[in-house]
Amino acid sequence: MTSTTTSVATLHGIDKFYGSSHVLKGVDLSIERGEIVSLVGRSGSGKSTILRVLAGLSTDHTGERHVAGNPAVAFQEPRLFPWRSVRQNVAYGLNTAGVTGNAALAAADTTLDEVGLAEKRDAWPLTLSGGQAQRAALARALVGEPELLLLDEPFGALDALTRLTMQSLLLDLWGRHGFGILLVTHDVDEAIALGDRVVVLDGGAVAETVHVDLPRPRDRGTAGFSRIRTHLLGALGVH
Repeated sequence: MTSTTTSVATLHGIDKFYGSSHVLKGVDLSIERGEIVSLVGRSGSGKSTILRVLAGLSTDHTGERHVAGNPAVAFQEPRLFPWRSVRQNVAYGLNTAGVTGNAALAAADTTLDEVGLAEKRDAWPLTLSGGQAQRAALARALVGEPELLLLDEPFGALDALTRLTMQSLLLDLWGRHGFGILLVTHDVDEAIALGDRVVVLDGGAVAETVHVDLPRPRDRGTAGFSRIRTHLLGALGVH
């Protein structure tokens, strides 16, 4: 269902059970157009479940879900088809929406150029580095021009330098296209560096929302960044 406000996604009173386990407890969450919301919490707190509800991959819940258009999803594992070229993998993001042939391939080429992977368009996924594979997965998610991008630990398996590069690329793409983003991450610094808000999840419920009022690009060595980091670590039980 398409939202009639500036929100690209809204959850209200979401409850979900896995068997007898109450994994989401009355979750309220909104994401505005052009906003990045980081979602942090301990393992098992329900972060990925919220993402799956927003993506429409989990439907056996109660409460209200409103999402603009068809959200795109990227996971920690690139999940590329090894029997398709990089270009064909990206085009698949349009094939599922009924766009095929030269139109899909042309759009794939444009998006691969945006993520800096044009020279690898005819390569096979297994020949890519970790960072290149994640760029391809990001291109596949973005080729359909979604209003909402859902990211589940997308850079968690990358080395530190590649991770920083991918964070910068994500901010560049976000700045150009203005889609809303939900970023699920275990990395508090990443949550602060990228997010406009950081939502802390605890035991399946929203425990706190922290607004990140710092200019971009964000210097992780500043007192303001350190203050938010200390606050969030405390909220997560790390002292």
